[in-house]
Amino acid sequence: MNGPQTAPDARPFGKAPAVFGALCLAAGVAAFAFGLGGERPGRAWQALLVNFLLWSSIAQGGVLLAALACTVRARWAQPVSGLAQAFAGFFPLSLICFFLLALGGKSVFPWVGEDLHGKEAWLNLPFLLARDGLGFLVLYGIGAAFVLQDLRLRLSAGNRGGALRRWVAGGLPTSPEGSERLRRRRRLFGGLYCAAYALVLSLVGFDLVMSLDPHWYSTLFGGYHFVKAFYLGLGGLIVLAALLRGRAGGEVPAACLQDLGKLFFAFCLLWADFFYVHLMVIWYGNIPEEAYYVIRRTVTPPWNALAWAVFLAAFAVPFLVLINRRVKSMPRPMFALGVLVLAGLWLEHWLLVGPAFDPEAVELPLGALEGMVCAGFLGLMVLAVSGMLRSFPELLPGARPAEP
Repeated sequence: MNGPQTAPDARPFGKAPAVFGALCLAAGVAAFAFGLGGERPGRAWQALLVNFLLWSSIAQGGVLLAALACTVRARWAQPVSGLAQAFAGFFPLSLICFFLLALGGKSVFPWVGEDLHGKEAWLNLPFLLARDGLGFLVLYGIGAAFVLQDLRLRLSAGNRGGALRRWVAGGLPTSPEGSERLRRRRRLFGGLYCAAYALVLSLVGFDLVMSLDPHWYSTLFGGYHFVKAFYLGLGGLIVLAALLRGRAGGEVPAACLQDLGKLFFAFCLLWADFFYVHLMVIWYGNIPEEAYYVIRRTVTPPWNALAWAVFLAAFAVPFLVLINRRVKSMPRPMFALGVLVLAGLWLEHWLLVGPAFDPEAVELPLGALEGMVCAGFLGLMVLAVSGMLRSFPELLPGARPAEP
């Protein structure tokens, strides 16, 4: 049973994150509305799809680190486990954005109304929304249950705060047996989240990315999508940990940041390996139905320039920098590297989906609209994560972690 403890003070965060998040969100909503009323409303819907995929992956991958650390009892990750769980605050926003995509119709799902040569039973909008929506509900429900058990192990009796905090604190253990039950449930939900993560993100990769070119398929694409999501989650967690540098209760120990950097380096290599395997198998097979997907994105202008940008930002630069052992424990370089990888994988999403929406493009469909919608999602993420940390400062690295 956890004894009384004093939670880290959340006041050093001030109002800056909330103000910044609200301004970014307002700019993103305004840009999206302006785009819908413009000559090409499809661009607004496509920006929504890309950013939904990116920012949802950051949240899903971030919580996965905490679930994995709990499942395998990785003590090195305890200082950042709470920060990783703070990304769960984005889950309900992600679910809302998913169902909002349904209003985009053919602008989001270009295969609607097309001859799918026998795939109509799988690729129809009601069925897709039902299965993916159910998948998100299961994944986010399990993730929320995992975070709830962990919070009840972290909180001390007599905590006061908002309605959410009071509800969580209502289930605090009152005996050693109660604490042990919470730990067992936390490990159970952590393991279930890992399994649901792999299954649901594979489905999402097939349904929301691969299906945009309905006559192309890859059995490896699901695995590629959930590996990339964890790479994104690690990048988001590194950025958050670096931003908390020097704040009361928020300092991540250098040794933990270095271990996080090692894992980041490993998934940089793993993501690149999945990308390479995809490329080589299709290239050597030389089957026209498969090769056109790769050729359009790596050889044909303007997408070839974007492919090189993705390669440099998401693999080449991180690989060369992270070879250095010392840099992994330095917050400022790691912050810059995390931002670079997130930007590179944002471009990678455009590389995957862009040619499906505009096969005859002569210039990249990236402009102020796409940037502003991305800023809006950044605002949502800032509001969600900062809200979790303000409500539950026990998630900060300076708090005593929940007992393993």
